[in-house]
Amino acid sequence: MGKKKDKKKKKKKEKEEKKMEQLEQAQGEVAASTEGESTASELPAEPKHKIKRKEFDKELKPLHVEMVKLQEWVKASGAKICVVFEGRDTAGKGGIIKRITERVSPRVFRVVALGVPTDREKSQMYFQRYIPYLPAAGEVVLFDRSWYNRAGVERVMGFATEEQVETFLKYTPSVENAIINSGVILIKYWLEVGMDEQAKRFRERDLDMRKIWKLSPMDLEAQARWYDYSRARDAMFAATDTPQSPWYVVPSDDQRRARLNCITHFLSLIPYEDVPREPIKFPKRQEKGDYKEPDYPYRFIPDKY
Repeated sequence: MGKKKDKKKKKKKEKEEKKMEQLEQAQGEVAASTEGESTASELPAEPKHKIKRKEFDKELKPLHVEMVKLQEWVKASGAKICVVFEGRDTAGKGGIIKRITERVSPRVFRVVALGVPTDREKSQMYFQRYIPYLPAAGEVVLFDRSWYNRAGVERVMGFATEEQVETFLKYTPSVENAIINSGVILIKYWLEVGMDEQAKRFRERDLDMRKIWKLSPMDLEAQARWYDYSRARDAMFAATDTPQSPWYVVPSDDQRRARLNCITHFLSLIPYEDVPREPIKFPKRQEKGDYKEPDYPYRFIPDKY
């Protein structure tokens, strides 16, 4: 009886081992057939470390130096650069724009963030509202949302008809080609934030008094209509991601990493060069002469810190 039982166990073990061998062989064949390929759904073997503030500032400093070099080249060469930032609410468009502009001149780098269109603007040809903000020679224009409102929020929220949206998607590549042919370097970024991260950032806006101005009824609708926005994004990419004017996607769940990666990529797309500058010789300050400080009751602000 005991021998019979042992025989059964041995047979079962051999069967399991054979099954494992077949499974390993099948996995090996799949791995061989997909070697060198990657998909958007693949996860890295190890999660990337969280970038601390000190490390972020250290990496950002040389990028700011390059941004100033770019600015001087834009002024000297008369280049025209237009950068469009799009993405779901809370994706981080404003944060990247702020890091781009914090060390450069607002007379060269202009940020365009238009509000709700007026009745007059609603009656215009759709692109007419945005054309005046395109860059002239020696300017960089950063759109914090752009004409792509029609493909996104206006479509999802019903502010534009399906016919208007289809017309927009059909003719936008031609309009952008005309912009590019006029000498403008046009760059388009889509910031991709995950569902859970978006919800987390909305909660932060609700709890942080410094951020409550960012939270609007439209934002709440954006969270509720996640998949409507996904469909709108997919249709927008299908129609307007062209070789002449491609969309560049910035994964933005990790905000600091997204900012560093986006600025680095932006700089890589512009063929800027160092502009020679003469050493500055500061003039000698004039003599005081007969000048006397006035006995004036200046209204100094309180010295609280």
